[in-house]
Amino acid sequence: MYKNIVSAICGCLCVVGGFAQSDTMGKLLNGIAQNNAELKAYRAFVESRQLENKSGNNLPDPQLSAFYLPYGENNGAEYTEYQISQSFEFPTVYGARGKWNDLQGQQMENEYAKLRQDILLQANKLIVDINTLQQRKELERTRREQGKQVYEQIQELYEKEQVGILDLNKAKIAWIQEQFVVEQIETEIQNTLLLLQKLNGGQPIDLDTIGFQEEIEVEPIELLWQAKMAQDPALLQLKLGESVSQQKIKLEQNKALPDLTAGYNHQGVSGDNFSGFYGSVSIPLWNSKNKVKAAEAGYQYQMSQTEATTATLYARYQEQYNQYRLLLKKYREYQTTMESLDSESLLLKAFSLGELSFMDYYIELRFYRDALDRMFQIETDLYQLKAELLKHQL
Repeated sequence: MYKNIVSAICGCLCVVGGFAQSDTMGKLLNGIAQNNAELKAYRAFVESRQLENKSGNNLPDPQLSAFYLPYGENNGAEYTEYQISQSFEFPTVYGARGKWNDLQGQQMENEYAKLRQDILLQANKLIVDINTLQQRKELERTRREQGKQVYEQIQELYEKEQVGILDLNKAKIAWIQEQFVVEQIETEIQNTLLLLQKLNGGQPIDLDTIGFQEEIEVEPIELLWQAKMAQDPALLQLKLGESVSQQKIKLEQNKALPDLTAGYNHQGVSGDNFSGFYGSVSIPLWNSKNKVKAAEAGYQYQMSQTEATTATLYARYQEQYNQYRLLLKKYREYQTTMESLDSESLLLKAFSLGELSFMDYYIELRFYRDALDRMFQIETDLYQLKAELLKHQL
């Protein structure tokens, strides 16, 4: 019995976030990504910011001016003038600013991807919790039935006056406690499911779509980090920051070029008309001063920030991976030891033969069950760590 319980736990505990997710689980996560209220709001924010950035690269409005001067000492002559003109920055500025806006748009999209990843990681961990609780519920149901069996045996022995009332009461309390544990776990499952449904925009989630089996092992850290460097939004954002800063230098260099104005002018005095083209060029002396240097300093800062932040993230990732390897080693040791035991059935047999009192039986039983629960918790922690390590795959 005990060996079967251990095997069931090792074979059934499952979670999302592995290298090969099932189609059903992929649909569940995609549904959460589509239904999540926070992601919907942020998507609208990203679109509004992108439109705002594009509007900043528009030409200024054309300007129309007119003069009608009938007064003064002019011997009856009237002077009229009108002019329409269009001002604009040097043409290369618009191209540079357009690329700068595109890179900023990629940054915002990357921020959205990071938020999406964080939310799906939350969902992953909740799924781990639900699967763990489901397996614990089945285990506690088995323990409840065993407690009932022991209670009934002691009740028979009590009726035969082979045990005292104290042993009967203790057996009954132990059975009642197991019943309460099952009810408590069922409540925890429902509460955790509510949290998952909240991430799903309040849409209901079927428990049958949650449980999926996967391998507990992960690839070596070198391969994981390479994949994370290529996929993780937090790391990609650093490179995008460098590109934005570099493009800002090019934009400021182009903005140092003169602004231009072109237009049409018409003048008329007492029936005589003069018309022609109008043009002007600004003299870029003051407005662009130190702006290129400031952009270059910003780029240098961004490169230093990328290097420092990448090193910090790698150290943290390596710490998580080392913790994972340590727990995996400990879990394998537990697994090997527990699967070779059949202590629970042996204890029950010894109790049935009268070789153990109820208290001795219960204390020994509690010792082995605590060990099994500890292995259960280690396995759960492993899957939680695995979800963290594979966060970049979400």
